[in-house]
Amino acid sequence: MPEPSSAKNKLGLWTATSLVVGNMIGAGIFLMPSALAAYGGISLVGWLFSAVGAFLMAAIFSRLSKKMLGIDGGPYAYTRAGFGNFMGFLVAWGYWISIWCTNAAISVSLVSALTTFFPELGSNPVLAAITGLSAIWLLTWINTRGIVASGSMQLITTILKLLPLLSIAIGGLFFINLKNFTPFNISGSSTFSAITATAAMTLFAFLGIECATIPAGNIKDPEKTIPRATMIGTLITTIVYILGTVSVLGIIPAINLQHSQTPFADASVKIFGENSKYWISAGVAIAAFGALNGWILIQGQIPYAIAKDKLFPAIFGKENKRGVPSNGIIIGSVLVSLIMLMNYTKGLVEQFKFLILLSTLTSLVPYLFSMASYMVIRFQQKHFNDKGWVSSIIISVLAFAFAFWAIAGAGQEIVYWGFLLLMAGVPFYVWIIRKKDN
Repeated sequence: MPEPSSAKNKLGLWTATSLVVGNMIGAGIFLMPSALAAYGGISLVGWLFSAVGAFLMAAIFSRLSKKMLGIDGGPYAYTRAGFGNFMGFLVAWGYWISIWCTNAAISVSLVSALTTFFPELGSNPVLAAITGLSAIWLLTWINTRGIVASGSMQLITTILKLLPLLSIAIGGLFFINLKNFTPFNISGSSTFSAITATAAMTLFAFLGIECATIPAGNIKDPEKTIPRATMIGTLITTIVYILGTVSVLGIIPAINLQHSQTPFADASVKIFGENSKYWISAGVAIAAFGALNGWILIQGQIPYAIAKDKLFPAIFGKENKRGVPSNGIIIGSVLVSLIMLMNYTKGLVEQFKFLILLSTLTSLVPYLFSMASYMVIRFQQKHFNDKGWVSSIIISVLAFAFAFWAIAGAGQEIVYWGFLLLMAGVPFYVWIIRKKDN
């Protein structure tokens, strides 16, 4: 069990919830309606389908947090408990790499959002790179100041990013033209294919549901707070996503929406007038900034949890005077900075995009093993007479199936390269074990 620390230095319910919401809602959601417009109103069914899958996985993460009370590491800790050190390490290895790629992509999204206010960022790659690096290292500094400082930043940015999204999601309901939802399926494919495609796209927007489970030792009353934060965060995010998509699809005809680079801003102009596009752009920037803050926090917690179990170099397990695993945060930010700079090197843009796709897969693999671990842990503990035993197994089986479907949907090439990426960690694991034995 983790060492006890003062309650005032831990995250409460709403800060933990903001970690879940803030890490799920990044800048990408502001472009999602345009991506879904090619399918028409049927994309709302895709949202509902992916939301059901997200809630199933959120329910299992909530139950796992109770089974392993106060244990840091989230998916890594759960996989290790169910399948041992080796699989736990591989899951953490892939997840850690996915965080670097995710944070690099978020940094680029932040710079892109700021071009509305500073157009020169769109034409000057040096200035754009400096801006992205400044955001990364400002938030790295904030996160090394303590869990409360990073948690406060997360809560503030989450509230600020929700304001423009909710204004469109709710205000837009009064401007909907129902004709924009017909025909219901404009993709030219079957209903099943359209739902499958849109569900696969929208599921990626739910990545981050596990974030409250990772810094478990730094959360007040984790037995109650983590499950509540996970479920409340998933609910808030689902409401914002679905209502936002309904409003934007209902306001802007699909044929126009497909070509929009700023769908929420275009919808806000029709609702609130021309100048509203600026505060929507500000919302995009804040969303990216807040998500970057939350994921930088996580990028230090994952290697910290592994290092405490002596499956990673000891340097990652050291804390600074504020009780923060600052080495993991700083080393992670160095790697994030290098990957972000790839985006501003013309010849490496395609490699960068490919890394982002791989990061999505390496986020889904921990989900898959976490769902399976819950079943293994239940069998290990032999709590067959517990209340809700049957329902727990049904939920975990459904959540496992959903995670497996999502991985399969990533495509053969991505699964292949994702497997190689995970296997690249094997030599590192062997080196760690040999060093540990000596």
